[in-house]
Amino acid sequence: MYDTIIIGAGMSGLAAGIRLAHFNRRVCILERHSVIGGLNSFYRHRGRNYDVGLHAVTNYSPRGSRRGPLARLLRQLRLRWDELALAPQVGSMIAFPSVRLRFSNDLALLESEIAAQFPAERDNFRRLVASMGDYEELDLAGSASSARAEVARWIRDPLLTDMLFCPLLYYGGAREHDMDFAHFCILFRSIFVEGLARPLAGIRLILKKLADRFKSLGGELRLRAGVQSIVVKDDKAEKILLEDGTELAARRILSSAGWHETMELCNHDAQRQLVGGLSFVESISVLDAEPRRLGHDRTIVFFNDSDRFDYRDPGELVDLRSGIICSPNNFVYDEPSREGMMRITALASYDRWAQLDEAEYRLAKLRCHDRMVASAVRFVPDFRSAVIDTDFFTPKTIQRFTGRQRGAVYGAPRKRPDGRTHLDNLFICGTDQGLVGIIGTLLSGVAVANRYLLE
Repeated sequence: MYDTIIIGAGMSGLAAGIRLAHFNRRVCILERHSVIGGLNSFYRHRGRNYDVGLHAVTNYSPRGSRRGPLARLLRQLRLRWDELALAPQVGSMIAFPSVRLRFSNDLALLESEIAAQFPAERDNFRRLVASMGDYEELDLAGSASSARAEVARWIRDPLLTDMLFCPLLYYGGAREHDMDFAHFCILFRSIFVEGLARPLAGIRLILKKLADRFKSLGGELRLRAGVQSIVVKDDKAEKILLEDGTELAARRILSSAGWHETMELCNHDAQRQLVGGLSFVESISVLDAEPRRLGHDRTIVFFNDSDRFDYRDPGELVDLRSGIICSPNNFVYDEPSREGMMRITALASYDRWAQLDEAEYRLAKLRCHDRMVASAVRFVPDFRSAVIDTDFFTPKTIQRFTGRQRGAVYGAPRKRPDGRTHLDNLFICGTDQGLVGIIGTLLSGVAVANRYLLE
């Protein structure tokens, strides 16, 4: 009998496991794949390492900071700042046809850019920032008002509004066009106020630190241990049945598999909700030189090719109108890399990709890669002559390797901020709790462990 079984060895599951193991709880983490990480994992392809999901770690704070999500996370998991080896971004940009706004890990740069490009909105922007308050003041359960409506109270120019929403929706928007204001505040602070960073070794370093810490505290991590069902008896989760027939019992169960996916494991229809409909494709280009040598020095470019930003399921294989261009090289690393990389992410329709047969699917990936690169070089220097290798993933890839139905990276449109379910001893953490980004996801696991599993 375990004290807690955790479904999924993603960020939130590993963080919860570490927190519980610190207090000598008997904990087992179950992972259906052969590698950990979930939505933020890694793989090796043709001799190169690739990250899944990670463009950048949000909520960055420099060494010695005592406030903010990163500092809180380090205290809760008893990690040192240098163990994550985070390097801050060089600088990023929001690029629309008529206006480009630079931003960095210092909000003052974005403020100065807005003052120059939207002088009538300078004071309004400052008032918007002041209205958000601190993290501790946010009520995730009670702040379900429309972010579009709240922002409209301060910002009058629709172009500036869409430029601010573009990075936030792309980095955490689970529903079309809008989000809850509380989530807007979290994302705004994590990207624009605290900022972006990345370890040189990518997500593998963070995951290794978490897994090693969990196992060193006596935690049990089982790979290739897919969960077939959660057995319910007398309104409690009694045990877990694995795909190989093994049965495991625990006093409490914590699932990071997603709300809808967890309800399916319980065979519980009444509590299900619409599966998230937003997914993405990503094109990865490996270059024979760092992007800066090709004239591209931005860490991330969020682009949109018109003055209005349309964030929705495009009903097509790929929406070329907007996207993210990320260079993992353009962080302040101590050492250069021999190769470069450009990652381009765009909205996509799961249904359209799912309709293709195998031959059509392979051909569509090749064609979409070329189309996405052609779309991206409207906003960054043309890097196509430097490409030496490529890879590409689709909503079907996301569903296959993460278990997220319809490839819904950001989960269900409706979040469950308290982490509770219809069963007294079954809880959820991760994306569907409402906290976003790597630091937010880690804190989600910590918060649920502290609130419910350490009683």
